[in-house]
Amino acid sequence: MSTDMLAPAGSPAEARPMDLLRFATAGSVDDGKSTLIGRLLYDTKSLFTDQLAAVEAVSAARGDEYTNLALLTDGLRAEREQGITIDVAYRYFATPRRKFIIADTPGHTQYTRNMVTGASTADLTLVLVDARKGLVEQSRRHAFLCSLLRVPHLVLCVNKMDLVDYSQEVFEQIADEFTAFATKLDVPDLAVIPVSALQGDNIATRADTMPWYEGPSLLHHLEHVHIASDRNLVDVRFPVQYVIRPQSTTVTDYRGYAGQVASGVLKPGDEVMVLPSGFTSRIASIDTADGPVDEAFPPMSVTVRL
Repeated sequence: MSTDMLAPAGSPAEARPMDLLRFATAGSVDDGKSTLIGRLLYDTKSLFTDQLAAVEAVSAARGDEYTNLALLTDGLRAEREQGITIDVAYRYFATPRRKFIIADTPGHTQYTRNMVTGASTADLTLVLVDARKGLVEQSRRHAFLCSLLRVPHLVLCVNKMDLVDYSQEVFEQIADEFTAFATKLDVPDLAVIPVSALQGDNIATRADTMPWYEGPSLLHHLEHVHIASDRNLVDVRFPVQYVIRPQSTTVTDYRGYAGQVASGVLKPGDEVMVLPSGFTSRIASIDTADGPVDEAFPPMSVTVRL
């Protein structure tokens, strides 16, 4: 169920800054998506001791010469056995500046639908490219799908720079090729960062191995990318996720429609249209866990009574 606003609404002057960034990984298979996420979690000290110990034990049992941080997100047995990502894995971490929800998505062509699931709610997408291979078909496909999903921020991570001797020429060639491709897409914001997920170069901090790169580290970019202006405060959309109707003698005749405001501003008294029926009604009140509010806007979770 969605709603179209029929009454005018203004932007809330006291709109709260969004301190939560949702981002997804994208790119071809074996480009290092899971390793990059594992490195982010490790470098931001977002891992429990037993989690790291389990990954070290599995890495040793597999004969890896290093701690395979990709195992932090590859939770399915088939993923661990084959060293691939199949399902979308969500991970959470926070820095003093911002909270993050990560969707680690698969790179195989047959699991592209899972990548779409992870990117569908993302504010930003990391498109990884293996510096040795450059742009491949799946890299372009995932970038196109992010554009189709209207993901407003895109970051091209040229990964495995350690395997090309941190070559500035290789990085610039890939960056120029992707930038030219992105001009054909609807990408409002594009950043390009050379990284080595395995070695941790330019992940949480700037790396000395690439003195020619003058941009920020990946974590710094994620912490400072501006996403508050991405919210659409004009076109009202409120997908209903649950109908709340308490069967109680203390609360009689209560019927509320619960969900998260996707866009626009909702206020009591506003006329709205319910789709797909086309019926119109007016908002009687807007309730939250802390009580009624005078208006609701993205990304507030509220209950609307009509």
